[in-house]
Amino acid sequence: MHPFEGKAKANSAGSLLPYGAGRTTVQAVTSESQAVRRLLIGIMLAFIVLMLILPLAAVFSQALKKGAEVAALAWTDPDAWAAIRLTLATALVVVPLNAIFGLSAAWCITKFSFRGKGLLSSLIDIPFSVSPVIAGFIFILLFGAHGWFGPLLDAHGWQIIFSWPGIILGTLFVTFPFVARELIPLMQAQGIQEEEAAITLGATGWKLFTRITLPNIKWGLLYGLVICNARAMGEFGAVSVVSGHIRGVTNTMPLHIEILYHEYQFSAAFAVASLLVLLACLTLVLQYWLDRKRQVH
Repeated sequence: MHPFEGKAKANSAGSLLPYGAGRTTVQAVTSESQAVRRLLIGIMLAFIVLMLILPLAAVFSQALKKGAEVAALAWTDPDAWAAIRLTLATALVVVPLNAIFGLSAAWCITKFSFRGKGLLSSLIDIPFSVSPVIAGFIFILLFGAHGWFGPLLDAHGWQIIFSWPGIILGTLFVTFPFVARELIPLMQAQGIQEEEAAITLGATGWKLFTRITLPNIKWGLLYGLVICNARAMGEFGAVSVVSGHIRGVTNTMPLHIEILYHEYQFSAAFAVASLLVLLACLTLVLQYWLDRKRQVH
């Protein structure tokens, strides 16, 4: 005899179900004891406190160690203002360019089938595997005074390395995967059914993008732009190589902080660093808000 034979019961529709089939049982996902769970949570919280909260608190503590007046002087120093302006200007140029590239790459990879598609997708990840310092040396090899294109640029009076264009190129190289890598999985998950339906109704490419694709990816796009902006403002390695460390001219905020620290102006260095920390905190708030928006939509 079957184990459930004679133990069936009728449901509301009159059909027979095995005994116990109508019951709902709740089981724990893991079998660890409460002590193990608390230990894991404690380790996580301790790591966050030691590696994130305490260092950030130390930045503000050191910035105000000699008083708010010293910190204010560090913020209003002409070289500091030049570094702040250059950092913000670099982000204002790099972020829109990354938006254009990210949208184009994501559209191309997710909406079309072509030979070399996998290679293009892999090339986008190159900045993740190449050191920013190496990227800076590559640009010196290309556009430096003795580089491949250096004599041609010098003949026309154009300077890339040790100038603002070099900083733009270095920052652009290390940040261009962020928007694309945020949009590609999102657009792949959404599929192309809506676009195909719009095409059959006679929609043009521009209307297809502005009325269907862009509204569906707007929160993911903004999320990628926020991350890209944070990376652009905090970039050090590539910018350090191509900038030349010219005080008040080619120093971004991270480079200016390094110079102050090497000159033993610790309070001033931490004061300027606190501005970067505040920008990072603002980025985290925007990132959290956009992540909530993406989940809702």
